[in-house]
Amino acid sequence: MIKILLDAMGGDNAPNATLQGAADAMREFGDGMTIALLGDEARLRSAAQELGIDLTPFELIPCTEEITMHDDPVKAVRHKKDSGLVKGLTMLKNGEADAFVSAGSTGALHVGASLIVRTIKGVKRPALATCMPGKKQPYLLLDCGANAECRAEMLNAFGTMGSVYMQSVMGRPDPAVALVNNGAEETKGTPLYREAHGLLRANPSIRFVGNIEPRDIMAGEVDVVVCDGFVGNVVLKLTEGVATTLLEMLKDIFLKNLITKLCFLGVHSGLRDLKHRMDSEEIGGAPLLGTARPVIKAHGSSKAKGIKNAIRQAKLCVQNDLCGTMQTALARLGQQKEGV
Repeated sequence: MIKILLDAMGGDNAPNATLQGAADAMREFGDGMTIALLGDEARLRSAAQELGIDLTPFELIPCTEEITMHDDPVKAVRHKKDSGLVKGLTMLKNGEADAFVSAGSTGALHVGASLIVRTIKGVKRPALATCMPGKKQPYLLLDCGANAECRAEMLNAFGTMGSVYMQSVMGRPDPAVALVNNGAEETKGTPLYREAHGLLRANPSIRFVGNIEPRDIMAGEVDVVVCDGFVGNVVLKLTEGVATTLLEMLKDIFLKNLITKLCFLGVHSGLRDLKHRMDSEEIGGAPLLGTARPVIKAHGSSKAKGIKNAIRQAKLCVQNDLCGTMQTALARLGQQKEGV
């Protein structure tokens, strides 16, 4: 039986969204899985009653503290020991569960996962990875915010971890890995990115296809897109902003007059599919790749669907032994001596 820990008080819409998401997850793919809810028991029971959710299938783990988005990540992890985030990560480390999901503070989750759960041998800093919409197919972007500054060895390891994730969890055979750069030529970019290009090209664990320019990323021709956390976060937020803006502009065009409204009827299903493909909640969670046990970060603004799909990601990571498979792949790089 797979046990998933959920930080029920984490996120902008907690606890209602986390409770509803957990309930939906149990209903849709709960076979062989249990979910433990960590948080303020009184608030959880009150919200469950309001939503009409039966808490009987869930384990409730009371917590007296919360980590907010405004807390300093390091201080919060060190001092708020009875928060759902710290308590859950500690339980995960001790083998009391198989995976942890939170929509709370990204910084606190990254610090907590690194200090408490620890990382796979050969990895010093886990990378935040998320599946992004592409024209041909979704692609995995990493790092998208956990490590603003990276060394070339870290980018090389990100390529390996991303490749393993796409094979093990997303079912992509022989995934193509590319490095974000300001040109396709291997001589492009800063010294860091030129060095990373050489390491990725020589990496026997991946199929590296070279540099990729930002304008080509969303074509979805590659499976894994590697960059440092600063660049990745810019790509992530720019993509989200462009998608939202374009959909709003299209809506304005079709609502302009009677003729455009009639035209809308002919493309309604296509636009609905496009909106579905651009919806970040369809993926739900971004795994922290490189942790010793599965840790999934849901978007801070996640609604019930996002939480549900983050739990699905966690279950898939456990079922496919993501961490074990990643350790084997990283071992082939021979990076254990200095770490990533």
